[in-house]
Amino acid sequence: MGDPVSKGIVDKDSVGLGQRQFHIDIAPGEVSTVALLPGDPFRVPLIAEFLTDVTDVAHKREHRTVTGMYKGKKITATSTGMGCPSTAIAVEELARVGVRSFIRVGSSAGLQPQVNPGDLLISEGSLRNDGTTAAYAHPGYPAVPDLRITVELERAAREIAGRDRSFAVHSGISVSDDAFYAETPAWISQLNSLGILNVEMEASAIYVVARLRGLRAGMICSCSSNLVSGKSLYSGTHEAMKKGWMYSIEAALETAVNLDL
Repeated sequence: MGDPVSKGIVDKDSVGLGQRQFHIDIAPGEVSTVALLPGDPFRVPLIAEFLTDVTDVAHKREHRTVTGMYKGKKITATSTGMGCPSTAIAVEELARVGVRSFIRVGSSAGLQPQVNPGDLLISEGSLRNDGTTAAYAHPGYPAVPDLRITVELERAAREIAGRDRSFAVHSGISVSDDAFYAETPAWISQLNSLGILNVEMEASAIYVVARLRGLRAGMICSCSSNLVSGKSLYSGTHEAMKKGWMYSIEAALETAVNLDL
């Protein structure tokens, strides 16, 4: 006769498909096939500054979404909030309404001494120091971005750097941490000794969910501070970081157009 309890258990892999999504409040047909993913909902308007025919799609919880046009390409921007749990929800639900490619545009702290506030950081992979991706995959499963997106992000970023030599472009392995204030000097030193380029809080979830769902993803960040050299956003680097945000958005948009994501 079977277990009567198991007959009523919800399968979250199938629930909600083809419907307005519960957390991001978006329905199929309201977004593009590509989404830029800032963490902060207040950075979504920065992306909108690059777009024409902008439409406010939804703003529920930490997830704010707009769509618009860039060089003939429809673009969606959705904020993920901070950390892997809310980011994984955003990617899962955006995928259910038609998004196939994701580019995170955020801020990140440098872990190597040559990285300065405002520099652009392209991730080639993420050390999974989070709990969310452990719920999805074996600890040895790699958190890696789409190769073509990553290569194009770096190309676009270096092209922008050719116009403005006040910042540099770096690429390497990043780390996604769960607990911002639990990053001790010993942990930062260990990451530095491993050659980790930068630390942030969302990329590993984007990469792992995207790979498991047959999607594409990449990340380009503006450096907010350097946890090794001590150059910090708390000591007058806000303008450099904001300029880096705008350049990272431009590089992501150019990548979306050039790869027809």
